[in-house]
This record gives sequence, structure tokens and C-alpha cells, in this order.
Amino acid sequence: MTTYSLAATKLSAGYGDSVILNDLDLVVPHGKITVIVGANACGKSTLLRTMSRLITPRAGHVLLDGKSIHKMPSRELAKVMGLLPQSPIAPEGIMVADLVSRGRHPHQGIFARWTSADDEAVATALIATKTVELAERPIDELSGGQRQRVWIAMALAQQTEILLLDEPTTFLDISHQIEVLDLLTDLNQSRGTTIVMVLHDLNLAARYADHLVAMAGGRLHITGKPEEVLTEDNVRQVFGLESRIITDPTSGRPLMLPMGRHQMIGEDVM
Repeated sequence: MTTYSLAATKLSAGYGDSVILNDLDLVVPHGKITVIVGANACGKSTLLRTMSRLITPRAGHVLLDGKSIHKMPSRELAKVMGLLPQSPIAPEGIMVADLVSRGRHPHQGIFARWTSADDEAVATALIATKTVELAERPIDELSGGQRQRVWIAMALAQQTEILLLDEPTTFLDISHQIEVLDLLTDLNQSRGTTIVMVLHDLNLAARYADHLVAMAGGRLHITGKPEEVLTEDNVRQVFGLESRIITDPTSGRPLMLPMGRHQMIGEDVM
């Protein structure tokens, strides 16, 4: 597998007259799982969308191997980097197998000939996401959790070396959240895929991330290993939340215990 580097330099981006990201620098560790966390509206999804070329920067650059992604041909970029956005929209009436097959489009030639390699990639993605039994069903008939697994299957079928996922555990119950995160970890460990994802659950982020990025106000507040980022002081500054950090007995990673006003045992509660 070729080594690709992904970075943002002096990046500013937003929507309309609103600037969300402001002069942001980020280097994504190659071959690792990077998880972006932060309060609502801090710029997590905007960063991911800008890094995947869905949003054009107002300033700065997103660089793939030192080249601006906004100057790369779309097909060339899609062979290297895939994106699973929030709430993706499927064509009405499309079958699951057909949707997953669309992940192979960047790899097909000018005449879009289907190959045995395409068959294998789609089959592997369906098996990995436990959606084989859904292959002949319209995606419109699926539950939210089933749809999310199908979208992840499409992203896996694309077989990119960098995969960006915006809240991939949305709509999933806790058992399926763990399944999806374990699946992405398997992909990272077996293929060396560089994974960047946004998660809301701080404890799942700390458990699965090699590299944790905490954002606040459109900027990077701190980046580093989970034990460096998930501290009581950082939780207070990024989320405005009092907490206690202990060691997760199952993973050895930091575990955040949120403290509401009615759970502050032994402390004064106003």
C-alpha cells in the first residue's frame, strides 16, 4: 500500500457569511485512527467536509502528499480518499447491493467494465458489515441502523487508503456502535487504512483513537494521544463540563465520568 499524507494548513472555511474554521493546522497521522471530538457547532463536520473537498476553503489548503486536493482530478482523489458524510441520501428505490457497488466507480476504467475484483470488493464489504442478507432489499425499507451499515459497506467497497467518516455510529444502538468501531479498527490494522472520524461519545473516542483531536470555536484546542487529550481540564474547557477521569478497566484508556449538579458527591452544589 502506498503511503499518503493528509494535512490541513492555515485552513479557514465556512458557509455563506459565517466562518467556522479559522486558521487551522492539522497533520493526520498516517496509518492511524484519528478521532475528532468537540462540542456542537465547534467545526468538526466542517473540518471533515473541507478535508474531503465538499467545501472549498476560504484560505489555506488541504494537502494530499503535499498537493492541494482542490487541484486533483475527482477520480484520482476518490481512489485514495473516501467519505461517509452525515445523513447521506440514496437514490429512491435503489437496492442495497447496487448502492454498495457504487463504491467501485472510481476504480473502473473509461468504459466502466465490471471485474471480478469489483465483485470481490463488494462481497467483502457486505460480509464485513453483516449486510449480506440485505443485499436484495431496497434501502428505503431499512431501519436507520441498517442503512448506516450499508453506507459503511459502500465506503469499504471503495477500498481507499484514507477514509473519512462523519459520525459513523449515528442511529446505531450500543452493540452496533461497537461492531462498527471494531470493524474500522480491523480495517486499519489489516490494511493500514488511515481513518479520520467524528464521534460524539468521548469514551468511545478515547477507546478507539490512536490520535485524538479536540476542537473548540473552529480551532484545534489540543491534539495527541487519548491520555494527553482527555483530561478533566480539557473536558472543562472544550465542553464546559465538570468530570472525573479514571482508567478504563477494559481498555486501559482514559474514561470520562461526567458530573451533573446532582452527582457531585462530597462537593458543594449550588
